[in-house]
Amino acid sequence: MNVCFLFIFVVFRLTSCFAKRVELNWSVEYVYGARDGSNYRRSIGVNGATPIPAVHVMQGDMLVLNVHNKLDVATSLHPHGIYNNGTNYFDGPDMVTECGIPPGESFTYEINTAAQSGTFWIHGHTRHADVDGLRTPFIIHSNKTPVDYDEELVITLEDWFSQEFYVRMEYIDNRKIDGTFPPNYAGGLFNGYNANRTAPIKFRPGKRYRLRVISMAANNWSLFRILGHKMVVIEADGVRSMPLEVDGLNLGPGQRNSVIVTALNSTDFNYVFEFISTASTVNNESGGKPKNYRGVVEYREGAPIKDIPEQSDKEPVWPDDMALQAADRQPWLPVDRTIDLPVTFYSDPFLVGFWSLGKTLYQPTIVPTLYTA
Repeated sequence: MNVCFLFIFVVFRLTSCFAKRVELNWSVEYVYGARDGSNYRRSIGVNGATPIPAVHVMQGDMLVLNVHNKLDVATSLHPHGIYNNGTNYFDGPDMVTECGIPPGESFTYEINTAAQSGTFWIHGHTRHADVDGLRTPFIIHSNKTPVDYDEELVITLEDWFSQEFYVRMEYIDNRKIDGTFPPNYAGGLFNGYNANRTAPIKFRPGKRYRLRVISMAANNWSLFRILGHKMVVIEADGVRSMPLEVDGLNLGPGQRNSVIVTALNSTDFNYVFEFISTASTVNNESGGKPKNYRGVVEYREGAPIKDIPEQSDKEPVWPDDMALQAADRQPWLPVDRTIDLPVTFYSDPFLVGFWSLGKTLYQPTIVPTLYTA
């Protein structure tokens, strides 16, 4: 038998032995609640739950999502950050790679994790269902442990509106009637709930924590830091990076960072974490922008909060995406052609914003793009 073939066969058999099919049954349906602590409204959950429980698999597992649509409109799911090489039909964008799942119908997604590990998320990709809650972390744990830490925590940062997306859209579409607008600045959710009322982050002295921080926001940028603590970035958007020390994170919608935070060696004080939700494309409303939230990093229940004054002469250090370097140190791919596609934001006379790529507005197709080539 050819030695190379034998090696490949053995590797394949070993991979098959350790990998497994992780099968989940998801009923996508409407749920009711006040996740922001004040606005009781209809949102979208799974199996009656909101926020939707995180999905955890080991690298190499096949994630199987059996999705049944109980909404009254079509839906679909997008595994954000997954390559889907050769399986674009499981990628989720409605009328691009699939038709969407009609009301009352079912569809099965198979997500192969053999080529990737890291911090991802799964969200709706039809009729902006993600804005109304169809979104959850998706963690692919590596079979290797390249970074040493004691515990890991998943942290989600979200924006949340007081009304459903299409209620707001209808309001905006009819703006010419009276010229008024719906409340257009979202609040912030930390781990699924009002960021000022969320449960504390619990630290034990001297322990090293991996925080997987995911911006599951639809529109707003998210800033996150723990006062009195440094963070070391080790992963960006599912790619392991060279360590980069920062004071906090500045994440756009969809971005993810893993950071290592070393807990202090004392339980004398608890500390404050800050979460700021902001969007430059949204008009300010009575000083409500940005939205600032503060929670507790708890070393000991009942301990006083450590007072850490701001240093007026020192700006916090945030990650610079261009300063991050991939840990595998692979060289740049050669480039022999350049295509310029300007990304443009502009407003109509009623201050409703639009994005364009290459000076062309996106228009949904009648047949999914994947099937028209």
